[in-house]
Amino acid sequence: MTALFALATSLLWGLADFGGGLLTRRTPALTVVVVSQAVAAAVLGVIVVATGAWGEAGPRLWFAAAAGLVGPVALFSFYKALALGPMGVVSPLGSLGVAVPLTVGLALGERPGPLQFAGIAVAVAGVVLAGGPQFRGAPVQRQAILLTLLAALGFGTVFVLIAEASSSVTGLFLALFAQRVTNVVAGGTALWASVRHGSAGLPDGGFPWRALPAFAFVGLADVAANGTYSVAAHHGPVTVAAVLASLYPVVTALAARGFLSERLRGVQAAGAGLALVGSVMLATG
Repeated sequence: MTALFALATSLLWGLADFGGGLLTRRTPALTVVVVSQAVAAAVLGVIVVATGAWGEAGPRLWFAAAAGLVGPVALFSFYKALALGPMGVVSPLGSLGVAVPLTVGLALGERPGPLQFAGIAVAVAGVVLAGGPQFRGAPVQRQAILLTLLAALGFGTVFVLIAEASSSVTGLFLALFAQRVTNVVAGGTALWASVRHGSAGLPDGGFPWRALPAFAFVGLADVAANGTYSVAAHHGPVTVAAVLASLYPVVTALAARGFLSERLRGVQAAGAGLALVGSVMLATG
């Protein structure tokens, strides 16, 4: 159960990152965050009303609100980095955020078996290599790396917070709704401040209404990934769930290869293979 939902998380996040990276090449990153999360919040609001999830309100929602504050910062940093550098380089570095839930899980007493420990090492190394990270080059590349590392810290923190935000399915809907509403408020405030200081809030041609389905896909895939990760973390060790969920950069890199014809270098192909081997070790350990 843990492996299945964690791998589903990787697939959803990988596709959401690919879509978000494409959108930020024409639309400011903050606008992508706010619009995509607003669509997700609207859909979740309908689900919350339909399921009566309001009855699950309690102190755990503070974890969801905290995740909602951290999330926009991480998403903005990550989408901005994706717009500056090749997806196949930036995305794997974002997976370094897995160190946060791993550390928390170990601190709380989780002790994976020897095979799972080996799987963690192999999977993390594979994910990093899957992007063939380049630390040399123009200032834009260095800026993309710094933004990605900031995003990684934020993603790892969201991993921990969202796993604590609910204890039931209906409670999860409410927690995700609270997280998205906070995302929109925090991101919208940052967007308003950015526009007031002279930054563009929209592309030159105005809001790209034709791209609205893409915004919706990014927002809904992201929220679905948060949901599947929460389920994975509640059905097994957080250390295992976090590592398997961190395989999403492989999905992003493969999507970039398939749709944008970004070539995979030898080290990237080897990294993808290692990531898959590590995931099998974790799932069977």
